[in-house]
Amino acid sequence: MVSLKFWNNPSYDRTTERTDNKRRLKLLRSYAPDWTITILLAIIFFAINGVHGYRRDFSVNDETILFPFAVHERVPDIALYFIAIVAPLVIQLVANLLTVRSFWDYHCSALGLILGLAITGAVTQFTKITVGRPRPDLLARCMPISGSHDPTFGLSTDAICTNTDEFIMNDGWRSFPSGHSSLSHAGLGFLSFYLAGKMHLFDTRGHAHKAWISVTPICGAIMVAISRTMDYRHHWHDVAAGAVLGLVVAYFAYRQYFPSLSSPMSHKPYSPRVRREEELPTTNPSVGHDMSYSDGEDVELVGGSVRKSDPVVMEREGEYMVNRDEAHV
Repeated sequence: MVSLKFWNNPSYDRTTERTDNKRRLKLLRSYAPDWTITILLAIIFFAINGVHGYRRDFSVNDETILFPFAVHERVPDIALYFIAIVAPLVIQLVANLLTVRSFWDYHCSALGLILGLAITGAVTQFTKITVGRPRPDLLARCMPISGSHDPTFGLSTDAICTNTDEFIMNDGWRSFPSGHSSLSHAGLGFLSFYLAGKMHLFDTRGHAHKAWISVTPICGAIMVAISRTMDYRHHWHDVAAGAVLGLVVAYFAYRQYFPSLSSPMSHKPYSPRVRREEELPTTNPSVGHDMSYSDGEDVELVGGSVRKSDPVVMEREGEYMVNRDEAHV
């Protein structure tokens, strides 16, 4: 890497430093709404968890809600947060250090991940409390009065339940969609998209090992979803809907900050909204004369570095021009 700083000028250094500080402040203001909305959605997710919600009527003879109540879940909430949030953040950081080594890239990946999780969580919770679908273990939670039966022309309500634990009862009508399935697919799905972009999975050349690496996080999300049916917390429709919701929102959030997976630039995030305004001067302010190259060699900027023209190529081009001129003569 060749430095483009041709002189030591304290005034220019101070100007550049002030410009960088102003740009950082503009960047902070530019992306503050994104983080604010993300945090608000996360607050909504946790705030509405305690809402009573709608409770659908049910039948005491319904075999789909006769399953036992699992006291110990295979994937408890704390484990879900590590799987859907912490693990992707750490793996994305490692992938960043192994590839682009860019703070901006990690900022975009972290913001996109958390945005996708926040949207998924808020939509999931709102749907749960409005749909009010009974879980497969509802009757075990409800503990109906002995000898209860459905009305002749109707269904039973929560009035026949004897369980006084409000949390267990409220949670009994939140089967659709599965929060574990939606959040795990949102977090690990975003990670899959991120890894696929870094490896250029869809470059039309085909790479089996890249495909396996990219889909591995989604396989983990599928295992989390399956565990919810094993614990009789959800019907299969619930986990399927949660998976679709999580993946769709994850890709939506990913595309807010990264290009298409088939793009030649899929390994890089979009440019910051605030672009650099300063330009490198070609005249030294301290001496007042032109600072351009004077050795007669052509210089080309490539990816931020300086590349000189190949002498062999230039020699061949010179011979070609001489021969062409002689042919015309």
